[in-house]
Amino acid sequence: MVLQTNLQHVASEKDVLEVINNNENVMICCGRMGPMCVPVYDAMEDMEKDEAYKHVAFRDMLFDNPEAAIIRNAPECSGFMGLPFTMYYKNGKVVKATSSLQSMEQVKEVLNAEFAK
Repeated sequence: MVLQTNLQHVASEKDVLEVINNNENVMICCGRMGPMCVPVYDAMEDMEKDEAYKHVAFRDMLFDNPEAAIIRNAPECSGFMGLPFTMYYKNGKVVKATSSLQSMEQVKEVLNAEFAK
């Protein structure tokens, strides 16, 4: 099962490890098709088309997938209460994690801070 977005999907722990090991900068949004998640996916889809963010691999993952435990159970997410859980990886390591609704400006702020060229 995958999310109904135009983003590339990761469906397994193996997929997550592959994308973070093969890309310097990765943003994975783990959620559902709910009102807090959809705006984050929309922002990601817009930024994926933006030349300024070509150096970032954008992916989504279904929160209810048992394989999403790699994100759901990550120490960086231990205090999170609201979906989606969004993880930012640089060179295979988590550099930032956010939860709940994020505006495009908030997402760009993280991308610019963590993945500046």
